[in-house]
Amino acid sequence: MRSKVFLALLAALVGTLPCAYGQDQKTEVQRRLMSQFAKTELTADLSDVKKAGSVVELHQNGLTMCSTEAKNPPTFSYKDGKISCGFGCQLAWRMALNQYGQTPENIPQRKFVSGEKFWVTDYEVRNDGVVFLFYSDPYDDVRYYVQLKFPVQKGKFPPTDEVMKTIAEVLTVDNGSDGGQQPEPAAPAAQPSGAADAAPKTIALGQTKDEVVAILGKPQKTAYLGAKEIYYYPDMKVIFLDGKVADVQ
Repeated sequence: MRSKVFLALLAALVGTLPCAYGQDQKTEVQRRLMSQFAKTELTADLSDVKKAGSVVELHQNGLTMCSTEAKNPPTFSYKDGKISCGFGCQLAWRMALNQYGQTPENIPQRKFVSGEKFWVTDYEVRNDGVVFLFYSDPYDDVRYYVQLKFPVQKGKFPPTDEVMKTIAEVLTVDNGSDGGQQPEPAAPAAQPSGAADAAPKTIALGQTKDEVVAILGKPQKTAYLGAKEIYYYPDMKVIFLDGKVADVQ
C-alpha cells in the first residue's frame, strides 16, 4: 500500500517538472528581454512617441506593417527562417478589424525590408512564444505598427539562449552610427576669475535645440537614432524628439 502511495506521489511530482521548467525559462527570457529592449511609450492616440525606448534594426524581409488607424495590427510569425502572415493570420486580422467596421483593404500598409529600423513598444512571453509590438517613424505622415511572434511548441519552451538567438536572427538593438560610444571629453577651457562660483548650466525638457546650444554651446558631436537626435557634451548627452529635449543623460 505504502509503495503504491509513494509511486503515485512520485508520478505527480515528475509530471510537474516540465511545467516548472517551462515557467523558469519564460521568466528568464522575460528578464533577458527587459535587459536588452527598452519599451517605447506612445501617446494615447498612437500618433507620436511620448518616451523614447529601443530602436531595432530588421534583418529579414517579409514584415508588413499597417497604419495605426487600424484598431488592431496583424500578427506576423517568424518560423523556419522566414517572416510570414499566412491564411490564418490574415483571417484573424480581418475578423479583428470587422468588429470596428474596418477591413484590411482600407488600411494603409507598408512592407519593411532588411536594414530598416523602428521602435519597440512592447513584448510579452507567452506559453506558445514571444510576441513583440513595433511602431515606425512617419512615412508620408503615416505611422505603422505590427506584432511579430516567435512561436514555440506549447509545453516545450526552449532554452533562453536559443530563444534570444532566434530573435537576433530577425532584429537587434540599433546603437547608432557611433556604436554607442561617447566621444572623448575635451580639455576644460581656462575659467575666468569667479567662474567657479557661477551657477551651473541647466536645461529643461521641452527646450529647443537653439535654446540648448545657447546654454551649453555647440555639441562636440551629434548622432541620429531613429526619430531621436542626440547632442553629445563632455559630461552629458541631450536627446531630442521633434526638435525638443526629451531626455538628458
